[in-house]
Amino acid sequence: MSIAGAIGIMSALGFGLSAESITSGVREVVRGEQLLNTVTRVENLSIPSMLISLIPANPFMDMTGARSTSIIGVVIFSAFIGAAALGLHPEQPEEASHFKRTVDAVHAIVMRIVTMVLHLTPFGILALMTKVVAGSNVTDILQLLQFVIASYAALIAVFVIHLIMVTMVGANPIRFIRKTLPVLIFAFTSRSSAGTMPLTIQTLTKGLGVSEGVANFAASFGTTIGQNGCAGIYPAMLAVMIAPTVGIDPTSLSFIGTLIVTIAIGSFGVAGVGGGATFAALIVLSALGLPVELAGLLISIEPVIDMGRTVVNVSGAITTGFVSGRAMGEVDMETFNSNASLELDMDAVS
Repeated sequence: MSIAGAIGIMSALGFGLSAESITSGVREVVRGEQLLNTVTRVENLSIPSMLISLIPANPFMDMTGARSTSIIGVVIFSAFIGAAALGLHPEQPEEASHFKRTVDAVHAIVMRIVTMVLHLTPFGILALMTKVVAGSNVTDILQLLQFVIASYAALIAVFVIHLIMVTMVGANPIRFIRKTLPVLIFAFTSRSSAGTMPLTIQTLTKGLGVSEGVANFAASFGTTIGQNGCAGIYPAMLAVMIAPTVGIDPTSLSFIGTLIVTIAIGSFGVAGVGGGATFAALIVLSALGLPVELAGLLISIEPVIDMGRTVVNVSGAITTGFVSGRAMGEVDMETFNSNASLELDMDAVS
């Protein structure tokens, strides 16, 4: 995350981006007012309260996705259940086996539901692309083209780092790209890391040969922690752009160091859905004392950039799962090295 933040800083400085040169329109002013109304909730966050918020007070409520950290809450609650089940097995093996069969049955039903949804994926992608195109103003995009180019330059740089990490653990980066391309395309159109999670898990297990335990853990946490695009690059670029408006030198080492640390800490629990990057930016900007309303200046190009950010978020989760799996010996390299094309279909699982 710190590396992603540093790349975002370098990209913003390299392209000479500044919020002072962006003209505010009616939409930008309205968006700025909305962000000001939200910032009071963000300013009350501290590091201890942020960590405590990860622990579920009501796990059943978290299963509905009621909080931005719901996925982490469900994972933590599941870990407690798993530990309890393992402790129960030596003393009451019959009950533990019955519980395992129940979980397996529920898993099969959920996978069948996911299969039904995946069969409708092409229609969903068409609708999502139509919505983005219809809601984008070409004139606004051209006016902010420099920021779009700088953002995608940073995103590509982080993606290259992901490939370098894959290469360092002895895997072919070209094969890695080929096997992850379908899920990355879905992430690009859906703009939702959480919505892409089932496909992320399948890509890790069926395409890259990662064990189910590691794949589920990496994909689950990857939707709310370690989002290189939304919680790393974007807040860093915004902070560098906005800093000159309040007389702060964005090239000073003290500012850059504070910004990178704030990004790393603030990235915990960011929602893996469209618009999650805005919340991440609010955390960083408010922590640094920068005017959060200026984040609304980029509302016109938000969907265009968010598509690329989501790709990097998902790529980061996949890379983390694969690299961690290799380190723990939980990757079947025969599956990874196979030339079979991965088809995003879960019929075999069900």
